[in-house]
Amino acid sequence: MALAFDEYGRPFIILREQEQKTRLRGLDAQKANISAGKAVARILRTSLGPKGMDKMLQSPDGEVTVTNDGATILEQMDVDNQIAKLMVELSQSQDYEIGDGTTGVVVLAGSLLEHAERLLERGIHPIRVAEGYEMASRIAFDHLQHISQKFEFGLDNIEPLVRTCMTTLSSKIVNRCKRDLAEIAVKAVLAVADLERKDVNLDLIKVEGKVGGKLEDTELVYGILIDKDMSHPQMPKRIEDAKIAILTCPFEPPKPKTKHKVDIDTVEKFQTLRLQEQKYFDDMVQQCKDVGATLVICQWGFDDEANHLLMHRNLPAVRWVGGVELELIAIATGGRIVPRFQELTPDKLGKAGIVREKSFGTTKDRMLYIEHCANSRAVTIFIRGGNKMMIEETKRSIHDALCVARNLIRNNSIVYGGGSAEISCSVAVEAAADKYPGVEQYAIRAFADALDSVPMALAENSGLQPIETLSAVKSQQIKENNPHCGIDCNDVGTNDMREQNVFETLIGKQQQILLATQVVKMILKIDDVISPSDF
Repeated sequence: MALAFDEYGRPFIILREQEQKTRLRGLDAQKANISAGKAVARILRTSLGPKGMDKMLQSPDGEVTVTNDGATILEQMDVDNQIAKLMVELSQSQDYEIGDGTTGVVVLAGSLLEHAERLLERGIHPIRVAEGYEMASRIAFDHLQHISQKFEFGLDNIEPLVRTCMTTLSSKIVNRCKRDLAEIAVKAVLAVADLERKDVNLDLIKVEGKVGGKLEDTELVYGILIDKDMSHPQMPKRIEDAKIAILTCPFEPPKPKTKHKVDIDTVEKFQTLRLQEQKYFDDMVQQCKDVGATLVICQWGFDDEANHLLMHRNLPAVRWVGGVELELIAIATGGRIVPRFQELTPDKLGKAGIVREKSFGTTKDRMLYIEHCANSRAVTIFIRGGNKMMIEETKRSIHDALCVARNLIRNNSIVYGGGSAEISCSVAVEAAADKYPGVEQYAIRAFADALDSVPMALAENSGLQPIETLSAVKSQQIKENNPHCGIDCNDVGTNDMREQNVFETLIGKQQQILLATQVVKMILKIDDVISPSDF
């Protein structure tokens, strides 16, 4: 334990319990960090692309997840190493900002680290490597802008959007009906999009799932779907031109805050109490009827007697609806959430063209559809599937497709997929390296080589000869000066990604390169790792 003194002469300890800590310095620290980053990237490498494999993860409480969404895999993995955690955060930030490309960004970062390791072994200083990478990432960023194309689409021409969503869905389990799901995702986004401001609020799109049925039964509901049924089995199952009272107060008699005891020693007293309670419920139901409500949706429960009264007074009701769903119903129907019965007024009621209860299969599973709402800017995607895992994975896939459609509305530039953009950037970065006379040119060349790892992984996962395929496509790009040549993963017979309709969003690709470079620079700058030793 070493003592040092500050400017006031007070002693302080530099490193406590030195013998209980392990310490790595210099090149050893960098190599350990790089190998941790590479290990994470290696796990995700096999799940890249349309032929990518899925990963099965089991949580401590025994729940199983099957997915090939990079962010989900890393989030559910139990990662102890700090550098590996940086890679997990890298995929999450890609997920938060873009929503798609979470696997690719980690594979790219891992490859950059791998190439950096070779340069460090040659004796190049890590800071020079980091600076070279920074220069190269700017070249690649600008080159992507240069090879991108604008995509014109409108409400009556959604084909471009659908094709781009199909690309993101083709690498998922759901690729057999990617066309239908892509159309559903695009229609959902356009239903809630503000095309003037180029803005999409994804909170207005609710994704619900129900086990049973097949994937092709997935549908888009222009309205809200809630996993509830009418509170009484004899209430009507279909209400047209519904006027909806949205309440957050329960149909129950008021409970005094203090502890109380009521002595009932005669029948008359009991009758009085019962009449009092009945009058209380009567008033509640009457208040709802008076304002013209034809359906009550309540956040809390009902007393049995109130339920009975509602049924007799012909006022259908739904109970125990969650807070988020209540808000969505209020947005969709144009109603107001009312906290007290006394505040109910006709203008606070929501309006819906049709409210119907639908039952599924032979079970008692029922759901409520609230459709043709006054404000149709809230939609629900309703997913069906054979098992829970399939539905969860479809939800994640739909989320990626929604994000891609949103990004295209924000910025309608696209680049071609199948690794063609990376190969093109690699060629451009390689050519630009000659202009830099310093040591950085080695790092810039390494960056160009690292970019090739994405198409290489695509070829590998598709069962092709990786190096042979990559060099053939690269030479074709250079010879024809055509940045649309990529890896033919699906064995269609052409390398031109325009003919295969494989597109990716420009902002997604640019973000991948920038984020991966930032994280790699950060990892390269760490030269001292002090960690508690294992007991």
